[in-house]
Amino acid sequence: MRDPLTNFLKQRFSNGIVNIDEFRGQLFFQIKPDFLIPICTDLQDSGELAVKYLADITCVDWLGHEKEKDGRFEVVYNLYSYRHKYRFFLTVRLNTDNPNVQSLTRLWHGANWLEREVFDLFGIIFEGHPNLTKIVTPDELEGHPLRKDFPLTWEQPHFSWNKDLPPEVIK
Repeated sequence: MRDPLTNFLKQRFSNGIVNIDEFRGQLFFQIKPDFLIPICTDLQDSGELAVKYLADITCVDWLGHEKEKDGRFEVVYNLYSYRHKYRFFLTVRLNTDNPNVQSLTRLWHGANWLEREVFDLFGIIFEGHPNLTKIVTPDELEGHPLRKDFPLTWEQPHFSWNKDLPPEVIK
């Protein structure tokens, strides 16, 4: 599936592919953000490739790394073809000032919670998402804890389930 997939993307979206890389036998296609929806739509519609499953969405914060020059945030889409038993990745680089990318919820309903998680933890805005709200962190938490510039803090956990019991019962 490696060669048909690469040829498919190169023929249809040569202007949208920034880089093709391989790491530990897995293919990574870095694409321009504007090409995300057209590429995913064509991959899904292609009877030959049959890419029907969005397994995961995650993000990398490259703050302070040499790769930051290409965009601080790298959103990683883990795609899979059941027919060919083949996994590959699409990546999109986003700037600190405008970490926005189109939502894939209209193509894969499973993208809903995956995008909400990346939004909550990294602050990536998924345009067109039906309910882009926090899913992991408390509502009162300000900021995005997986960003490298998020302040590291430590807090004593408070357990209240036994606060009213007499000390001799707790022993």
